[in-house]
Amino acid sequence: MQRIAIDMDDVLADATGRFIEYVYQRHGVTVARDELRTGLEQKAGVPYSQVREWLYEDGFFRGMAVIPGSQDVVARLMQKYEVFIVSAAIEFPQSLREKVEWLAEHFPFINWKHIVLCGHKYMIQADYLIDDHEKNLAAFPGKPVVYTAPHNVHLTAYTRVNNWAEVAELFL
Repeated sequence: MQRIAIDMDDVLADATGRFIEYVYQRHGVTVARDELRTGLEQKAGVPYSQVREWLYEDGFFRGMAVIPGSQDVVARLMQKYEVFIVSAAIEFPQSLREKVEWLAEHFPFINWKHIVLCGHKYMIQADYLIDDHEKNLAAFPGKPVVYTAPHNVHLTAYTRVNNWAEVAELFL
């Protein structure tokens, strides 16, 4: 059976949406997804380095919304593939518990034995990796698939999916 490794943040969980939510709550400014990295300082006076600090706060990861369509498609993928959820979570130690709890709530059909929380994904052995970060895709020995997020729209070297309907089309 072929194996698919699936990232969490900005693939299953809406990390970009969570940043936008925090910008509005803390600074009263609404930003679009494509403004988060490039226009945030100009529009809201908030440097991106400050935004990254939110990743270390309790509750940041636990409160993310589910990316639409991901639950249904992951459940269907599990009927045809061996699926692992893989997150480079060690950089943010408080996220470990939050990510496990988030998965238990939103993806209860994924067994804990199929959750990998690591420091870097280069050691992951799978046929496919669905991820939003080039550093993970470039180091992956299998077939990388980039899941579109504002920070990766410039990438052209990978098979791209823009949503979970496209993931289903590609794999199912």
